[in-house]
Amino acid sequence: MIRLDGISKQNGHQILFIEASAVLNRGEKVGLVGPNGAGKTTLFRLIKGEDETDEGQVSVDRGITIGYFSQDVGEMGGRSAVAEVIDGAGPVSAVAAELADLEAAMADPDRADEMEEIIERYGEVQARFEELGGYALEGRAREVLAGLSFSQEMMEGDVGALSGGWKMRVALARILLMRPDVMLLDEPSNHLDLESLIWLEQFLKGYEGALLMTSHDREFMDRVVTKIIEIDGGSLTSYSGDYEFYVQQRALTDKQQQAQFERQQAMLAKEMRFIERFKARASHAAQVQSRVKTLEKIERVEPPRRRQTGIFDFPPAPRSGEDVATLKGVSKGYGTRAIYDDLSFQVRRRERWCVMGVNGAGKSTLLKLVAGATQPDAGTVQIGASVKMGYFAQHAMDLLDGERTVFQSLEHEFPQAGQGALRTLAGCFGFSGDDVEKKCRVLSGGEKARLVMAQMLFDPPNFLVLDEPTNHLDLMTKEMLITALSQYEGAMLFVSHDRRFLAALSNRVLELTPEGLHQYGGGYTEYVERTGHEAPGLHS
Repeated sequence: MIRLDGISKQNGHQILFIEASAVLNRGEKVGLVGPNGAGKTTLFRLIKGEDETDEGQVSVDRGITIGYFSQDVGEMGGRSAVAEVIDGAGPVSAVAAELADLEAAMADPDRADEMEEIIERYGEVQARFEELGGYALEGRAREVLAGLSFSQEMMEGDVGALSGGWKMRVALARILLMRPDVMLLDEPSNHLDLESLIWLEQFLKGYEGALLMTSHDREFMDRVVTKIIEIDGGSLTSYSGDYEFYVQQRALTDKQQQAQFERQQAMLAKEMRFIERFKARASHAAQVQSRVKTLEKIERVEPPRRRQTGIFDFPPAPRSGEDVATLKGVSKGYGTRAIYDDLSFQVRRRERWCVMGVNGAGKSTLLKLVAGATQPDAGTVQIGASVKMGYFAQHAMDLLDGERTVFQSLEHEFPQAGQGALRTLAGCFGFSGDDVEKKCRVLSGGEKARLVMAQMLFDPPNFLVLDEPTNHLDLMTKEMLITALSQYEGAMLFVSHDRRFLAALSNRVLELTPEGLHQYGGGYTEYVERTGHEAPGLHS
């Protein structure tokens, strides 16, 4: 369906592709992976025809429809979410618009003399609309929006009043309703809660077209894709299998390449010793010349690229008392809406609670109450003896000083720390080389999240309160964070929609439901086994 033949592309001084080739076949579900800045979004734009290659060719089969979801959703407003989604449904939306115009014309007394033609045309357009499944369209649009966690009220309301994250869902719903031959999805799992994510997973599994997508959610990727295309160092490499298989294959290839590189280096060193030893002797001149020529012709094996983000080694957190946080009889509401009424809950030392609940259940509010970012209307929140808290919230990223560089931000937080220690810290969180000189105001969401995390964990608290800490993190940083936090000995209270993060780090689950709190001993994996569902809003 789509072929990339020997494409080369350069953006400014950055070379993205060098004679790279890949194929997307009918019905394939492919994950596109590679380090940040490797050219994933550029590849989508090349396929869509929004950008051109410097060399090589992008061929798309004739008549193929392509739906492209990107993080840049543009302006929306002036109509309901349902109308916005239907408008993106491809040819049928144009037919629907003509149908509406003809209905208006039939009701217009000034056009009475054209009525015969209008009615005839209306019959043709209506038949076409029916053929394209137009009458089922609104129902399908509502189904998709409901799957992405929209309430009826939000579906009917002006799309312009929605937050950026919800507008992203509307843009995604447009593509899903369109059901094109090929879907290009750039980070569709961003901004989705767990229920929506699992719904989308099922939807994409049932989708019969071809899919090319990026995602920072490893579990989501593993369950949807059956092939991986990796962008690295300007080339495209395909792997048959899911993301887990790709990681294993990749490690194996790197290991083999490293062994090959070391063997060649040893052979080259041996040859060089011979040349150095005998180059001055006339009796060996022919042998030396022959070996020099042979060495010049040998194709050098490159060592595998180092892609691993550094492993962050947790300094031990100071020990807290047994009772870390205690909520007694807490009530909290916003306006007329009561979120908690007489809530009691306790976090003890070394407990790692993940908080589950549907949208609006009060997950973030609970974290804010514990962190002291909001006060209860009634009841008490008590933090235990010797507790040093670290609180990560989405707004924490807005508090960075835009004029400071990454390195200056770390120096400001830790004036006593040595330059070497801070550079190592920056490297672990993905800031290597010149990245540490970037001003905070130009950082991406992911870079800001990594910087805030680095500041929080360098001098570790013994109680971490984390609200969606993985939202903007790429796959490698997420893996590094999971590895680091699994060594952490303090208490944790966190909200996340990343199932890998939940399973790896929780040893308790707090589920918020309209009927009250449910507490589960054992972590997220045991919760799924016991309840039979992966999220509270999904009951199997």
